[in-house]
Amino acid sequence: MRYYSTNGIAPEATLQKAVVKGLAEDRGLYMPKKIKSLPKEFIDNIEKYSFKEISLAVAKAFFSEDVDEEALKNIVYDTLAFDCPIVQVSDNIYSLELFHGPTLAFKDVGARFMARLLQYFIKKEHNNMQESQLVNVLVATSGDTGSAVANGFLGVEGIHVYVLYPKGKVSDIQECQFTTLGQNITAIEVDGVFDDCQALVKNAFMDNELNSNMRLTSANSINVARFLPQAFYYFNAYARLKERNPEAASNMVMCVPSGNFGNICAALFGHTMGLPIKRFIAANNANDVFFNYLRTGEYLPQPTKATLANAMDVGDPSNFARILDLYGKSHERITSIISGATYSDEQIKTAMRECMKSHGYILDPHGACGYQALKEQLRNGETGIFCETAHPAKFKEKVDQILSTDIDIPERLAEFMKGKKQAVELSKHFNDFKAFLLAQGK
Repeated sequence: MRYYSTNGIAPEATLQKAVVKGLAEDRGLYMPKKIKSLPKEFIDNIEKYSFKEISLAVAKAFFSEDVDEEALKNIVYDTLAFDCPIVQVSDNIYSLELFHGPTLAFKDVGARFMARLLQYFIKKEHNNMQESQLVNVLVATSGDTGSAVANGFLGVEGIHVYVLYPKGKVSDIQECQFTTLGQNITAIEVDGVFDDCQALVKNAFMDNELNSNMRLTSANSINVARFLPQAFYYFNAYARLKERNPEAASNMVMCVPSGNFGNICAALFGHTMGLPIKRFIAANNANDVFFNYLRTGEYLPQPTKATLANAMDVGDPSNFARILDLYGKSHERITSIISGATYSDEQIKTAMRECMKSHGYILDPHGACGYQALKEQLRNGETGIFCETAHPAKFKEKVDQILSTDIDIPERLAEFMKGKKQAVELSKHFNDFKAFLLAQGK
């Protein structure tokens, strides 16, 4: 499979190049040249297949030309060592629980898949050349990406991960999940906001001196190996709903809490492959640049606003470029399949309290945006599924305060909290970051 850049200037790339480089030479995001439709027979009988079987079929559509069949099966099955179930919250609203992985967040799927695929390419390269240069993974995080990527790559030979995160703007529990690991993981505490962290990563890829001294790639959702596997659980959500209620599945609406828009982008790719979801809702917090685009047709990036749903605090979502490309830059086509919603911190708190009181279901602040959007936008006869993107315990202090409760911390999360923080403090200036990386590469 060949991959092209959303900016249309960089040369086409193989899957291996797209994964290892992360970002195209013209600063564009890689897109597969062809999105294959899955067979109608498979879609019509999808409820008969397991999560892993469904995911392998989706993976083959993107990766089978570049990864041998047995290796791809091992990558998919090893990635999905946990379930992503749907749980009924109300009569016509379900939660797609994406927090059953090692770091209790949806990004475990993409991060684990990418780590295994990258290792596959490194081993293949080593076998062919008898030598393989260390791959340095740069990842900016507004919350959950850092922990998912760090844990997905922890101990993987031939790879070193640098996690950049905004100082004081991730929860204590999120922070401990990637700053206490050591080994091949380095946490970098940036004196700025998420967009500053993301800018440092993007600028690093464009710096000739850095790239001549180090082999760099990204594990943010700008990387095709990070965001494409997230399509797996949308196909599975449809299959599990159809298994329970075929009539509900025929009028299914998917609502995705959205920050950098990699997750909903994967859902839209699934739709293009034949996943029969009726329509999508992108649920934002106060960072409403995409919501405003849907209303006006103008995309105007904004400074990031700090909110209760901090993992969605993104003022210039990278994957907007992929959505624009997927629909031929047509505002009409995009708004025909996606609607938007935006919520203040107070509205998020209200949604969390109402859901707990009415249904006994505890939402995290991000899932609360998805739940509330479905409550407001579902039409007669429709059934909605929203992504519960992280376990509420990852935001324990906030959730307990809002709901006047004391939620249990899962054992695997408690283990992270016993570790000692190891982080490098840096300014938001690229020259400081560059000098740090060059020192590591010596």
